[in-house]
Amino acid sequence: MMIYKGYTGHVQYDHEAGIFHGKVLDLKDVITFAGKSVEEIERSFRDSIDDYLEFCEHRGEEPEKPFSGRLMLRLPPTLHRKVYISAAQEGKSLNQWICEILERDLS
Repeated sequence: MMIYKGYTGHVQYDHEAGIFHGKVLDLKDVITFAGKSVEEIERSFRDSIDDYLEFCEHRGEEPEKPFSGRLMLRLPPTLHRKVYISAAQEGKSLNQWICEILERDLS
């Protein structure tokens, strides 16, 4: 994984072609990049992001952001109830409780 200006790139190596190729994740717009070395793929990733941002600016459009901070989540009713009760017992909102659990488990 590569991160630049808030955008995340996923890289794979094609051993038959002898190149790295990648794609920026979590966007509707398609941003790809490639290189034959670590240095080239890193430079290509940064250049692709910069080109995308310049293209959007030139067109007067807001560039797409990878994450808005909103997450729609569907739970089975029994799990929803358990989560609600756990949050209420700790005096927290569902959002606060879930964020704390995720942060703890991902740290």
